[in-house]
Amino acid sequence: MDPGAQLRHDLRTPLNHIIGYAEMLLEELHDGDKAGVAPGLATLRADARELVGLVNEVLAHGHAGAADLAAARHRFAAPLARVRVAGETLRRQAAAAAADSLLADLDRIRAATDRLEQLLDEGSPRSTEQSAAHAAGTEAEAGSARSTILVVDDNEDNRDMLARRLRRQGYEVLMAAGGHAALETLGHRAVDLVLLDVMMPDLDGYAVLQHMKSDAALRDIPVLMISALDQLDSVVRCIQLGAEDYLGKPFEPVLLQARIGACLEKKRLHDQEMRHRRELAEWNQTLERRVAEQVSQLERLGRLKRFFSRHLAELIVAGGAEDPLKTHRREVTVVFVDLRGFTAFAETAEPEEVMNVLREYHAEMGRLILEHEGTLERFTGDGMMIFFNDPVEIENPAERAIRMAVAMRDVVTRLAERWRKRGWDLALGVGIAQGYATIGAIGFEGRVDYGAIGTVTNLAARLCGEAGAGQILVSGRVAAATESLIEAEDVGALTLKGLARPVPVWNIRGLMRPPSGGPGP
Repeated sequence: MDPGAQLRHDLRTPLNHIIGYAEMLLEELHDGDKAGVAPGLATLRADARELVGLVNEVLAHGHAGAADLAAARHRFAAPLARVRVAGETLRRQAAAAAADSLLADLDRIRAATDRLEQLLDEGSPRSTEQSAAHAAGTEAEAGSARSTILVVDDNEDNRDMLARRLRRQGYEVLMAAGGHAALETLGHRAVDLVLLDVMMPDLDGYAVLQHMKSDAALRDIPVLMISALDQLDSVVRCIQLGAEDYLGKPFEPVLLQARIGACLEKKRLHDQEMRHRRELAEWNQTLERRVAEQVSQLERLGRLKRFFSRHLAELIVAGGAEDPLKTHRREVTVVFVDLRGFTAFAETAEPEEVMNVLREYHAEMGRLILEHEGTLERFTGDGMMIFFNDPVEIENPAERAIRMAVAMRDVVTRLAERWRKRGWDLALGVGIAQGYATIGAIGFEGRVDYGAIGTVTNLAARLCGEAGAGQILVSGRVAAATESLIEAEDVGALTLKGLARPVPVWNIRGLMRPPSGGPGP
């Protein structure tokens, strides 16, 4: 580039800033100039334009530039001084008038004036090499770290000269005095570009290049060959081995910088693509893992819904309750229900009629179990076992059991009216007990049930067996836990099969009526 053109560019930049900010301020002050700065801005703009004319005149095309500028330095002094004085005066006026909105642009005019004065005092443009470095080095400045270049040459002067040039351009430079040293450096340092000499005594550039391109960890690092060997066969061989380009010595600095910039940009894009691929692979793995987890949760939810209400099953899967399928011990309230007269009915009715009755009966009982958040342990024909306080502990499990049993009796009473019209005499019997049980998964692979084992389950089953049509028999513990809720009669102590001692039993007639005007149960 013409040095005069470069210097004209450098001097015009701050002048353009001065003129541009002055014009913007004048446009903003068109509707009102409380600080009275408009005349001063117009004068400042005129002086800046005079300086632009002087730059164009002194540094005309074809002139050397720096020498002409130094010789004409005195011609810039007066208008430059007027610009500086005008800028300072305008800033004081704005500050005195509390026109804070003007101060930022006036500060920019002052900074541009300082840069212009510095350029005129130095009187030397940026070198062509510096200009190229500035243009191509923006990528390195924009990144969070400088690009790292490995210079490989067996000649110390060649290495030093090239390294100094690259460091001035903003790169981090590593050096290797031969092929083996280069490969050793590449083995433990991250490098963005290799500048590689061809002719080296220990391991030549061809061998280094071949080794890099055969190594998965190194093959994507761009290599720029720099050599005094200018034979076409050498150039072709390097390109065939995977080099990005080939420059002969002595090389043009601007051309070298352009090739370096192109190689680094290619490396940056490659690294970006690989980073995106890794991120995509990680996202895919995360997605696959989440899908597998969700499928597992759905399968587990399906298994749990066989025993628990949907709400409870979802709570367990979400981690809101411990895994109930693990064996554990807990105090529970157990409810056994079955239909009185079902055996005789099943012997005389058609199978289709039995299935219809069971379907109707199970639908109503299942609705009430879910409504009261009971856990269905199992059902066999007309018999069902439900318990409360597991897998999630609740308050007043005995009260919930009583309310559910009463609701079941009421529903079956209504169903029995229809059944009697068909000649079927059926009624509900219920037994309820409270105590500790061991609970968990029971079964084998492919078929697992949720079961409770303990004396409390046997007691509830025996009470159910003793219950007559429409009776709800409860143990003493259940009656004591719900005495404020129930209307009950003492049946007395019953001797039940499988239990060593007689058991105090109460018959639940119904729920306690609330006081007049009070809330219902």
